[in-house]
Amino acid sequence: MRPIRFSFILLLFSILLSGCQGTVKETYTECQTVEDGGSGPYKAIMVSEPSLEAHTIFRPADLAPFGPKNPLPIVVWGNGACANSPWEHVNFLSEIASHGFFVVAIGYMPTLGELYEGPMSTVDQQIEGLDWALAQNADSHSPYGGKLDAKSICAAGMSCGGLQTLANCADPRLTTIMICNSGLFVNPAIAMPNMPMPHKEQLEKIHTPVLYMLGGEKDIAYGNGMDDYARIHHVPAYAANYPVGHGGTYARPHGGEFAVVSTAWLKWQLKGDAEAAKMFVGNPPLLKKREGWTLESNGK
Repeated sequence: MRPIRFSFILLLFSILLSGCQGTVKETYTECQTVEDGGSGPYKAIMVSEPSLEAHTIFRPADLAPFGPKNPLPIVVWGNGACANSPWEHVNFLSEIASHGFFVVAIGYMPTLGELYEGPMSTVDQQIEGLDWALAQNADSHSPYGGKLDAKSICAAGMSCGGLQTLANCADPRLTTIMICNSGLFVNPAIAMPNMPMPHKEQLEKIHTPVLYMLGGEKDIAYGNGMDDYARIHHVPAYAANYPVGHGGTYARPHGGEFAVVSTAWLKWQLKGDAEAAKMFVGNPPLLKKREGWTLESNGK
């Protein structure tokens, strides 16, 4: 099913068609710049790659600074509502990419003013995106050949995308995971039909540090996410809450507060950035000084 145009979506995110020489393929453009390309040091673009169906890439527009000595860590992302397009998260994902990350999001690339209402995405698409990125990195003929960091990989997702991430958490290639506005259901009976539904035992398969980023007690996923966090004792686990409810701040300019915290986590976990780590560790962690936020950790 094709996406349907809704004018009110213009209020949710802004995409400026600049800096990309793309063509239109059905309802998806090949390349777009989101907002101003992000606030990071590497202006980002959103790209649809012909060799990877039903996925969207967010990456620095200029790949020249990246190579074996400065590779781009990889983030594979799953969308809220199991949407097969990252239309709700473009500001957030572009902002992350602008700080020097290669983001492979599940789903078709959205176009300004369009809301995806097609079939749901699947758990397997997250791993398909990761497999593709690693194959591109190993291909000397690819524009991404030798430019990605195959040893620094995060799986992440919002709501249903968080459940997809938890379903894939055992993948040995992962370095860290981020579970955003999500958590395994305490009561599966209230779940949306066709969502991935791992049991709580799945948490034992997490083998990396994990960040739960929730919207506070008004977030419908708060109880599930905090229950997950309380059960995790074998790996470092953090639970950050910002009282905005289930929708987070993804559609705000540059992804809002959720992008600030996510980018700090990724810089710490995937780049070993000691300054970024101070957001989560220290006495006190800087996140606890940031207005509205709370932070818990299991001390691992």
